[in-house]
Amino acid sequence: MTPTPYNLPTTMLAVDAPTAGGPEVLRVHQAAVPQPQAGELLIKVHAAGINRPDVFQREGQYPPPPGASTILGLEISGEVVGGDLMGTPFSLGDAVCALTNSGGYAQYCCVPAEQCLPIPAGLDWLQAAALPETLFTVWSNIWDRGRLAPGERLLVHGGASGIGTMAIQLAKALGHTVYATAGSDERVSAIEALGAIGINYRTQRFEEVIREHTQGQGVNVVLDMVAGDYINRNIRCMAVDGRIVIIATLGGAKGEVSFAHLFTKRITVTGSTLRQRESSFKAALAQKLQQHVWPLIERGEITPQIHAVFPLEQVAHAHALMDSGAQIGKILLQLTHP
Repeated sequence: MTPTPYNLPTTMLAVDAPTAGGPEVLRVHQAAVPQPQAGELLIKVHAAGINRPDVFQREGQYPPPPGASTILGLEISGEVVGGDLMGTPFSLGDAVCALTNSGGYAQYCCVPAEQCLPIPAGLDWLQAAALPETLFTVWSNIWDRGRLAPGERLLVHGGASGIGTMAIQLAKALGHTVYATAGSDERVSAIEALGAIGINYRTQRFEEVIREHTQGQGVNVVLDMVAGDYINRNIRCMAVDGRIVIIATLGGAKGEVSFAHLFTKRITVTGSTLRQRESSFKAALAQKLQQHVWPLIERGEITPQIHAVFPLEQVAHAHALMDSGAQIGKILLQLTHP
């Protein structure tokens, strides 16, 4: 990853969704190279991650924050080629990965400097682009909101997703027993290879498997991207004082709750979204990741799981794959430059 001469163009290729809909509404077009504001770095993007919030934005359900770019994309890797470097640990030419507020599906992207991290030693552009949105989400929800403590057990729904595969690896690296659900035997085998106790939700009742494996004690934290009727099933497999953290509603935005079990087990149900949070919150997360997670990555205890890579021009195919739910790990875009 050697620095390039920074004779920057005035236009770039970028992706937006002029209308809400399926993958076919995504448009690759010429856009102006963004101009960094105070506190921002300009990144020459080499790879970008595809994430479920991008799908929600494409469908018209998750608009970017006020003032943010309408270009899709929440995580990137690339080179620092400009911006406000004063007071940051970065220099021109540095290889970074970053959690963006938007704008990642483009050849250039402006990102608050405090949301950028050095690429862990040994990772390439693609592997690095698989980290930010995934790890910011995992750490924020499992350890900060879910308060997963040493010796506690974790259940991850959607274990074969980008978030799921990273949550499994990180929790295992930190010494936790991890259960994870997936929708096929192939996907269960993949998450078991990462160290989880896999559960095929199409052929098994996850609450029954957990009750049996834990001798009725249950799990302490659930990371749930399904919601819907999973809420009561989660409650039934929780330990006393357990915490359920909901980060998406792929199974439906409504569900009936058994308050009797909620009361007797003293269960906490919470949830969050990351994109709308203030930059200072994301900056604090970045510092935690660099302190607690980057060393694990550099020692090889955590490896980004990459399912497929598409050129920017095939972004609609990448989204179609995300919509299918067939991936194991991350789907990425690879960007090229003249």
